[in-house]
Amino acid sequence: MPGLVGIVSRRPPDDCRHLVQLMIDSIKHEPTWASGIHVAPALGVYTGWVAHDRSFSQSQSTYSFEENILLSLSGECFTPQITTARTHRDAPREPSLCSLYISRGDRFVEDLNGLFSGLLIDLARKRALLFNDRYGSERIYVFERGNTTYFASEAKALLRIIPELRALDDKCVAQFLCFGSVLHDRTLFRNLHLLPGGSLWTFEQGNVSSKRRYFVPDTWASQPTLSEEAFDSSFSECFTSVLPNYLKSNSRVGISLTGGLDTRMIMACLANIGVEPICYTFAGLAGETLDVRLADRIARTCGLEHRILRIGAEFVANYGDYVDRTVFVTDGCAGALGAHEIYLNSLANQLAPIRLTGNFGSEILRSVSTIKPVCLTEALLDRSLSAALAQCAEEESRRPVHPVTHAAFEEIPWHLFGALAAGRSQLTFRTPYLDNLLVQLAFQAPTQSRTSSAPALKLVGESNPALSVIPTDRGLLCNQHGPLAFARRLYCESTFKLDYLDKEGLPAWLGKLDNAFGSLHRIGVLGLHKFLPYRKWFRQEFAPYTREVLTDGRTRSMPYWNPDFLSSMIADHERGRKNYLREIHAVLTLEAVDRLLVRSFTDISPLPGVE
Repeated sequence: MPGLVGIVSRRPPDDCRHLVQLMIDSIKHEPTWASGIHVAPALGVYTGWVAHDRSFSQSQSTYSFEENILLSLSGECFTPQITTARTHRDAPREPSLCSLYISRGDRFVEDLNGLFSGLLIDLARKRALLFNDRYGSERIYVFERGNTTYFASEAKALLRIIPELRALDDKCVAQFLCFGSVLHDRTLFRNLHLLPGGSLWTFEQGNVSSKRRYFVPDTWASQPTLSEEAFDSSFSECFTSVLPNYLKSNSRVGISLTGGLDTRMIMACLANIGVEPICYTFAGLAGETLDVRLADRIARTCGLEHRILRIGAEFVANYGDYVDRTVFVTDGCAGALGAHEIYLNSLANQLAPIRLTGNFGSEILRSVSTIKPVCLTEALLDRSLSAALAQCAEEESRRPVHPVTHAAFEEIPWHLFGALAAGRSQLTFRTPYLDNLLVQLAFQAPTQSRTSSAPALKLVGESNPALSVIPTDRGLLCNQHGPLAFARRLYCESTFKLDYLDKEGLPAWLGKLDNAFGSLHRIGVLGLHKFLPYRKWFRQEFAPYTREVLTDGRTRSMPYWNPDFLSSMIADHERGRKNYLREIHAVLTLEAVDRLLVRSFTDISPLPGVE
């Protein structure tokens, strides 16, 4: 995905330039992407950037001749001072972050709102600043050795040039197998860490002179709690004020529309903004989910065009290639069960280069969490791993944390990053639910509001009454209670659970009922919510690929698996005797990580400028 790379070192300038170019080549996944290099040999700072063509980060990654400042930026900022020019195609050049730095000094990062990372080189003051957003969602991987600092938006850029990083970290692998992701700003790779969110590092004379956090979550968590009435009023005012920034663009904006509440709030507020984005909904090979049906109805109510973007036969036929591409692009943060993200987002990019989503609304506003133990069968794992997984689960269960802190500063940048990274590799990804003002307000929600859909439903009803009469995919309606509302909710929740069982989570003891699900499909009860039947794909269409990988000698020799179980696992899943969806995902993903991001670089000799 687009990003930045860099080295701060007193090593020979030609060596550092060469290494930066290799790092850029590692993350420039499409030939159409823009890129550039900024060097300041007198300061020992060398950086490069990669960006989608005509994107915000491309326009900001520049050299300010007037102020003698170099900037490499990844991501976007929605700060009023630098977003005012986005609405008109013939507008002059956008105001620069460099100008904000000149007026505010180091504190300019405190004014930035969005998901971003950057390196700013101040040639006049002979220093450089490395910074990222408050949540750490625009990742910066960092490795320090001696007086040299290496950093990059993607791990592979550092794995390419630093041999000692080319190994998996056993403790982090245990986290991945326990939760499906690596936590606490760690990575799958030995000695490679993430810059914490809200960081500001200062470099002078080729060395780190300061490491500090310009923001910590406790700043917001210490705010007073509002009453329900005060929160509802503040929430409506805040959401309607921040949303227009996410629709400003010199390019067309697309809304990935669903039947849920979070995109419904966006659609309800569009009339007052005066823009006409195109809407689309992701779907399976055939059929129509509730998301598709409701999204079409919502778009028509708002007078907007709506398209259905389907998984195609090409994806199914070339699934292994998409797994490899997903693992490589996301550094293993997305894998076998996320391979569809790149495919679908590439279709979305053909309609609009910017994708506005309702992602993370449930986590921020309603305390929905997906971080939980995966509970892989112990028979798959090497005996030494079982204790490590149990320890990981116990440590996380004992950690008290504010629910919004958990969502915004942990779950989203650690656990949900894979889908975000895959999407960013194809287009510019936006969500208003990580806006600083909205997240700050979420910390003030009373408990009743934090676990309720009422504030969102109220906003929809007040902003666009015509949308308030369309139920959500989970059966919610504004101001409707009683037996009919209860029956609708029960039906939607029941069909959602059945869809989950059919597509993903059918337990072994229900395996005999697998054929019965076919009749539910025929009468239209199944297929209303989920459109990616990975459980069945692994039994049928993906079976040859899965069998080839899991029986390969290199896979069987990895230290994490019980090799005798791998063969029986494939057979049991294909025949429907057991559901090993999560286990297959874990093995396929880690095999691809090891093959593409560790072993593929092992034949590369140490490069000039690297110890």
